[in-house]
This record gives sequence, structure tokens and C-alpha cells, in this order.
Amino acid sequence: MPRGHPSRPFALMAEERESSRRGTPRSNTPQVLAQHARAAVGSYAGVLSFLVLMATCSPALGAIQLQPVLTGLSSPVYVTHAHDGTNRLFIVEQPGRILVLQPGAATATVFLDITPKVLSGGEQGLLGLAFHPNYAFNRRFFVNYTRQADGATVIAEYRSSVADPNIADTAETTILVIPQPFANHNGGMIEFGPDGFLYIGMGDGGSGNDPGNRAQNINDLLGKMLRIDIDAPGVPYSSPPDNPFVGATPGRDEIFAVGLRNPFRFSFDRGTGQLYAGDVGQGAREEIDIITLGGNYGWRVFEGTLCTNNDPGLCNPANFVPPIKEYDHSGGRCSIIGGYVYRGTRSTLPMGAYVFGDFCTGEIFQLLPATSSGAQTLLMDTSLSISSFGEDESGEIYVVDLNGTVHRLTGETGTTEVTSENNGGDGGCAIATAAYGSPLAGEVLVLRQFRDRYLLPYAPGRLLVTTYYRLSPPLARAIAASDTLRAVSRGTLLPMVWWTRLALVSPVLAILSAGGVGLGSLALGVALTRVLRRGKS
Repeated sequence: MPRGHPSRPFALMAEERESSRRGTPRSNTPQVLAQHARAAVGSYAGVLSFLVLMATCSPALGAIQLQPVLTGLSSPVYVTHAHDGTNRLFIVEQPGRILVLQPGAATATVFLDITPKVLSGGEQGLLGLAFHPNYAFNRRFFVNYTRQADGATVIAEYRSSVADPNIADTAETTILVIPQPFANHNGGMIEFGPDGFLYIGMGDGGSGNDPGNRAQNINDLLGKMLRIDIDAPGVPYSSPPDNPFVGATPGRDEIFAVGLRNPFRFSFDRGTGQLYAGDVGQGAREEIDIITLGGNYGWRVFEGTLCTNNDPGLCNPANFVPPIKEYDHSGGRCSIIGGYVYRGTRSTLPMGAYVFGDFCTGEIFQLLPATSSGAQTLLMDTSLSISSFGEDESGEIYVVDLNGTVHRLTGETGTTEVTSENNGGDGGCAIATAAYGSPLAGEVLVLRQFRDRYLLPYAPGRLLVTTYYRLSPPLARAIAASDTLRAVSRGTLLPMVWWTRLALVSPVLAILSAGGVGLGSLALGVALTRVLRRGKS
């Protein structure tokens, strides 16, 4: 994210030009250089003080509560945002509607209604929604539903209206159709990854114990995590060249990972880019997996870390990727609902905690850190039938109740924050997003992580960010429209991204490097002043 105040050096340059036109003697030049030196030292001293303040302060966490956002919904199954800077929430209803909620509004309006196309009930329905990384510019979004005719999974593309961004055009483009042999285990989640590709979570096709052994069959799309490129010219989609079975390699090109039972909800950690999936178990274990390219997660050979005896000769744990965490069905638990790694701006939860829940008990859990060594703790025991979690643009986490409500996780003692009306969230890094072509680009993720960690929790940082959000959109639009400006912007952002990476890894080294540049600027200013003075004498 660009920092600093450009008007200062531009003012000095204008002063120099005006002095030259008036014929100001050269004796004033050292004063101008001294002004440069003092400005540089002052700027870096301010940066150092600010970074020290940020590095030594950490906000306190309050007790976790559920804040009502919407009620009266019809079987809601998902909530998300469009990462376009508008801070709208989009709610998916299982029968076939997508609603849009404006910031600060109490009621939602219909964004898209495809109810006549959708076969809904049980585990079928309109199950997923994903906005293109460049949605703010191309209006493209994608849905996952089971169709009326035969219950097959359909991945389809729609676009928002040019005339009204809160209404979608009804024209549908079918991207992919996957036949379903049974009515359950349809998966349903779709999401764009940091690489810009569309990920699709597919269940094993249903019934029990995967009777067709589809999850281990690399020639079948069921029981897999799929990854496709929906920006390929001239075709509905293509498969990324590094997918494990692409090209001449035996297996379906679309497959990213295999051996999943029903990854109903998955998400990408917006800080690290890792893919977390809650894979719903059969009758014994629920599991959390970090999904990686080419991984085999064991189903139907293993359920979690338990051998199912469906294929007893294959029960060698070394051949499969184990879950990072699992739990049994004691206490009435039955079905994991995958959630999100917390990267929010309100300090509601510890940064980096993975939040998930169980559909049957309504319990909400936290895994901290979000690794195999993390501690699983109970955050809340609710009466909700949790169908999904979701994120808003600022990284705050929402809880969806199939019985008709959406809540936001919040702390008991609220903290000062950048509100939904002025926080740009994912869309906030507008200039970097325009320069690198996607809000999910690695460089943008780094800048956003720095913003969330070091700027938004503190009043001076929030002021800087809010000002940036207000001033940056026109420049971002100009950058996005010009290949030349994008290239220039990437070059300009390069040292900033490098320094930001350093700050995230080692704040001390970042402070020292900034101090070194400041002292170097001072030394350069002093040296130039002395040289010019000697020339005058």
C-alpha cells in the first residue's frame, strides 16, 4: 500500500523551479538541500516511531458473542463478499436465491433468483457462490447448484447488471456439469484461490462408504478438489498446466487433490494462501485438512486417521495425507462445517486462529495455531444449525444458521475500528490490485496482511488507511486500464513489497533498514551541502 505524502517533494521541486525563474543566487541551493535532508530524516523518524509503537502494542480480546445480522431467511447456506470495496454481503439461500445486503442495512434484496433451475432439499440446492478476482471490473461471478432435471452438479457463470450492480443478469453460461449418482455428498463450495483459479469441492457422489470407490478413482471428478482456469480464451474453462493429471498423464485434468468424502466448506487463509477444508465424515470422525497439490486424503480407505476396512489391504498411513485435526462423534457431534482462518480487523479472535463448527451440536471451535500442533478449544456452544461460516471484506467471520439467520462473531467489549462504511477490506488495496491484476495476487496479500497487522489496529494507521481508501480508486481505475501504468506501478511497488515482507517476518530488521535509509539520506544531504559550500568558496 503506498505510504508517504507526495505533495512535500513536489512542493520543493516547484520552489526550485520558481527560484530559478527569479534568478535566485546559488547560495540558496544548500538551504534547499538541507530542507530535503531534514524532511527525509523527519519522515523516517516518524515511520520508526510508528513501527515501534505498533510492534509493542497488542489489542485485548473480549468474550465472543453472536451479533445478529439478518433473520427471516429461507434455508441460508453461505455468506460471502465480492472483494470489490463495496462491503456488501451476499447470502446464498438453498432453494435458489442470492440476496445482497448493503452496509448498515437491516434487510437484504434479491440479487439473483434461479429457483426454477435448482433441485433443492436435503443436501441438494444452490450451494456455492464465488466472485471473480476482477469482479469489480468484469462483473463475473459463479454458482454451484444441483439442477432440476437429474440432480447433477452445475458450475455456471453469471454477471451483474451494468445498469444496477445490486441485480444480476439472468443469462447463464454453463461452465461444467458433473453427474451425481446419489442425492447426498454433493460438496458445494467454490472459491478462487490466490493463483486466480477456481477451486471446486466435490463429494464422493453419495450413499455410504463410497460404493463406487469414486474418491480414489483419478478418472472420476467425484471425491476430489478440482481446480480450473475460467479465463481461458475460446473455451468455458481449461485446466492449469501444473494440475497433477493434466495432459498425457492418466487421470482427469481438472483434479487438484483426491480422496475426499464431502468437503462441503473450504476456504483460503488470506494471510498465507493455504487451503483449509472441513471434510465431513461417515460415522466416526470429522476432519480438517490442508489441501495441497496432488494430495491424497485417504477416503474411502481412511476416515480421518481410522482405517475403514473398506479396503483393508490399503490401510497404510504413509500413502495418504493425514488431517491436521479430527474429532469423533461423542456428545452428539456429527458433521463438521469448515470455516476460516481469522485475519479480521476488529481483533475479535487471535490472529491466525481457524474457526469451524459442527452442524448437529451448534458448537463453534477454534484451532490455534491452525496447524496439526494447534490446540482445539470451544469458543461457543450455540443452538444454531450451522450450515456455513463466511467472511466480509475486512476478514470478520460470520455464522450462517440453516434455520434462517446470519450472525457475526464479535467481542463483548468492542474495539475502535475502521467500520464497514469506510473499510475497503479486500478491495482496499486498490492500487496494488490494479497493478498486479488480482486482489489475490501474492504481492497484494502481503500488503493486505501488513495493513491488517500493523495499521488497522491503531488510530494513526486507521487514519492513513481511510485516507488512502478515499483517494486511491480513481488512480486504481486508470492503472487497471493501461498496460504501461500497470508495469510502472509494479516497478514502483517492488521495494515497498520487499520491505513489507521483511516487516512481516522481522519487524526489528524492517525498522533497522528504514533507519539505515534515513541515516543514509541524512549523510547524503550533509555531504552534498558541504560539497556545494566548498564550490561557493
